[in-house]
Amino acid sequence: MDGKSLTPQEVKLQQLKEILPEAFTEGKVDWEKLKATLGEDINFANERYVLNWAGKSEAFKILQTPSTKTLVPDKEQSVNFDKTEHIFIEGENMEVLKVLQKSYFGKVKMIYIDPPYNTGNDSFIYPDKFSETKSEYQKRVGDKDEEGYLTKEGIFRKNSKENGQYHSNWLNMMYPRMFLAKNLLRQDGVIFVSIDDNEVHNLRLLMNEVFGEENFVAEFPRITKKAGKTTDLIAKNNDYVLCYGKSDNIFLNKNIFNDDGYKHSDEFEGERGKYKLSQTLDYGSIQYSPSLDYEIELKNFIFRPGGVSKIEMEARKKRNPSSDFCWRWSKELFLFGLENGFIVIKESKNGKRIYTKTYENAIISKNENGYFVEIKKRTKATSTLEFIENKYSNDNSRKDLAKIFDTKVFEYSKPVSLIKRLTQNGTNNNDLILDFFSGSGTTAHAVMALNAEDGGNRKCISVQLPELTDEKSEAYKAGYKTIADIAKERIRRAAKKIQEEINEKIKEKEKEINKLESQLDIDAKEEKIKNLQTEIENLGNQDLGFKVLKLSDSNFKQWQQIKSNDPEALAKQMKLFVDPVSENATTENMVYELLLKSGKDLNSDLEHKENYYCINDNEMILMLEKATQEIVDAVIAEKPQKVIALDRLFKGNDQLKTNTALQMKDAGVEFKTI
Repeated sequence: MDGKSLTPQEVKLQQLKEILPEAFTEGKVDWEKLKATLGEDINFANERYVLNWAGKSEAFKILQTPSTKTLVPDKEQSVNFDKTEHIFIEGENMEVLKVLQKSYFGKVKMIYIDPPYNTGNDSFIYPDKFSETKSEYQKRVGDKDEEGYLTKEGIFRKNSKENGQYHSNWLNMMYPRMFLAKNLLRQDGVIFVSIDDNEVHNLRLLMNEVFGEENFVAEFPRITKKAGKTTDLIAKNNDYVLCYGKSDNIFLNKNIFNDDGYKHSDEFEGERGKYKLSQTLDYGSIQYSPSLDYEIELKNFIFRPGGVSKIEMEARKKRNPSSDFCWRWSKELFLFGLENGFIVIKESKNGKRIYTKTYENAIISKNENGYFVEIKKRTKATSTLEFIENKYSNDNSRKDLAKIFDTKVFEYSKPVSLIKRLTQNGTNNNDLILDFFSGSGTTAHAVMALNAEDGGNRKCISVQLPELTDEKSEAYKAGYKTIADIAKERIRRAAKKIQEEINEKIKEKEKEINKLESQLDIDAKEEKIKNLQTEIENLGNQDLGFKVLKLSDSNFKQWQQIKSNDPEALAKQMKLFVDPVSENATTENMVYELLLKSGKDLNSDLEHKENYYCINDNEMILMLEKATQEIVDAVIAEKPQKVIALDRLFKGNDQLKTNTALQMKDAGVEFKTI
């Protein structure tokens, strides 16, 4: 563990080594061997289809530069810190993405981001050089204000359309972040990105390069508002949501099929739900087939396709064979449907006709053993026109905020309904969602609301830079000095409102239970009560808290390269590293840094025992406070897989350090000191 984040370069080299070990010599890529291995499937020509722009190579270098930063907990700003699994990270998003690489690599099921649209009015150019010292960094971006926030002028600058590198600046900002985000996605993960006409063309090309053109899923138009921005020629009323997969192995949930036609009941309603009558069995919309032309005898009545006699049918065939009626179902399927309640005979103006039933929650399926009734909710694939309804417009995003804030605190947020629908399609019960352009916190709000609706246990990580609000804005006057402050307060207020709604739902379900218990001769009474009790338990266990963590300098001193041959400067640097722990470090902050840099996630189970921390039971133990033989014995008795200790705990006692290392080795424990 070197204290640095995992880089995309390391990941790619590891993957390449697994696929083509013969292309490596002494741990490095041998280009001649690689070319030989690839044969003719390699192109060094300059004339090829590729996205390029000013600054791309520098953006790639920034992407490859590891980070030594960390995240420190802020329990005062959090809600239910020790139990919640939702996370809010305050800090510059590319640096945060780097910090998360080891702990969350390949763990995120869905990413949603709403990055700057590059309208010419956005202030979005982030400071992307992080290999400098803290003092160099602050000098370049501008000093912090009195309360420790970086000044807006130091972090952002407006990307004017008159700028000669207008599109390049935006691409330089997006390119490294998309690469880092891809690393965090699971193989079946998906990413949704909101964008408008200014950069949708470049974003498609950029995502084709990062995710692969073959992993493009859809481009959804979304209504922004009915009275859109008007030019001399046209009113602009929509933007877009792009969807890409991490691989071709993604799965998107379909939408529940809602139809008012399901209004009939029968003896199967408890399991299959209500049903609607479908078209007649001889509905003339399929091509004639002799195998589908057979007689059906029911209740002493002979049925023919089209309701005609056999003689009439044969006569009609001679006149116009293409107009012949036949049944929609084979005889085998019809007999199964008849036996299992999928067939209805009704009187019509043309006499008796055979209709089929379509149930809400049941279909007829077939396997190698024949037909069977499968209980499943009817669904339909998400349409690319899904989000043109007004409920997904910005009008509703304003309403969402107005329900929880007394004043106008944020512009241009997305509606909760949009993120909820995307999350329904992109995730299942226990999945992890990431939003690293969090803004006002819509994604966290939407995830909590969706969990409360369907009993899910999805977790959300939100990342937001503490961008200063305008001093003339309503948000600033209301006490919100940064966008991050708005987001945190929104999540708190949304959670409180959701809790109130949950309490009402629980009361309603308790009333249903009381009503069932008072009634006699109710079919499946005990099962219905048990289901309601499970729903109440799920509602009562909803996670409506969030951990706040903030991007910070490492708790451990980092070696700074001495540019000159000054022996005094070198001696001073060496003296600093007698003890690598920074002056401002705290034990708790070191715990979270070591968690991240050991690849453990931020929701790991932490148990602070008398002189050490246990991580996820016996996965790892951190010795950060004190070291004695008794403590070492207690640690070994825990049977951990790995132990990390501060080297300074053994200061003046080399024998204890040596014995500890030997004892750990004998016990099969990986032991490291820092």
